[in-house]
Amino acid sequence: MTSTERTFNTFHDKPVDCLPVQPIVMTYAGRWAGIPYGEYAKDHRKMVEAQLRMVEDFGFDIIQLISDPAREAADCGATVKWFHDQPPAIDEENALLAEKSTLLKLKQPDPLGGGRMHDRVLGAAYAREKVGDAVPVLGWIEGPVAQSSDLRGINRVMLDFLDDPAFVVDLFEFVTEMEIAFAKAQIRAGAQIIGIGDAAASLINDSLYREFALPYERREVEAIREMGAYTRLHICGNATHHLEAMRALGVDMVDIDCLTDISQVRAKMGEDVTVMGNIDPVSVLKNGTPEDVWKCMEECHRVVGKKFIVGPGCEVAPGTPEENLRVLMEYARSYS
Repeated sequence: MTSTERTFNTFHDKPVDCLPVQPIVMTYAGRWAGIPYGEYAKDHRKMVEAQLRMVEDFGFDIIQLISDPAREAADCGATVKWFHDQPPAIDEENALLAEKSTLLKLKQPDPLGGGRMHDRVLGAAYAREKVGDAVPVLGWIEGPVAQSSDLRGINRVMLDFLDDPAFVVDLFEFVTEMEIAFAKAQIRAGAQIIGIGDAAASLINDSLYREFALPYERREVEAIREMGAYTRLHICGNATHHLEAMRALGVDMVDIDCLTDISQVRAKMGEDVTVMGNIDPVSVLKNGTPEDVWKCMEECHRVVGKKFIVGPGCEVAPGTPEENLRVLMEYARSYS
């Protein structure tokens, strides 16, 4: 069974030969392949080659076009700080939308316009060229809270929810239109799954999430589904208070961060969603023993039950022992 068949069968609750394994590997992949992360984030060919190493050397069931959340913001004109072997970062002190009025003049970036978004689109095409239909290619976009935080600055956005909700709506409208266009370009290039990262959404309360974030996340999900691709949601941090609302999104897969109570996922999100996670990527996967990794992964699987994908609660940390990472594959193959 190919990785693509294994993944999509899991989404549809059909038989598989073993559990799919899809940990988020970005900085780890770059270092494993000997590629400085600044180059990994700038050059889609190096990113895909590093991801192929993860598939070939560890047997993972995904090619992930994820590097950093600054692609869309950079193409909008935001200042990005670059480092040799660390992820690029938004210069929040000089955020593009520090002045709200700038939004009125901001134009939608072209995802095929030669910028950083285009590089990811080229990555989708390059990945499909390399793996064909054997391994699923995961594209990536940002959710409304995360992308708005990149453009406006996270502290300003958190105040905007209370001080100027009308501006938040205008900002989310702009962001959502941009992200849907970005998803469309990646799907046309070869991505079969689109991940949605809305990390900052975990920082707002349930009321604000339902009023502001949920409608726009759902719009992204529905648009991606209409384009014929699957959806995968990742919210960093503790999103336990959002699980019930997240059910309305109808995502195919959700990555559960280690800070979120995974025991509530089935009760709150239902039986239809595929779940990955959520062992702690630092205290267990990086700093624990292989026995710790197996035991914690087994407990996550027991709690989630069917439609389960093996992986930690967030990105695999650099310095994670190889033997610990291989336990994920060993565990997955033990359940055929």
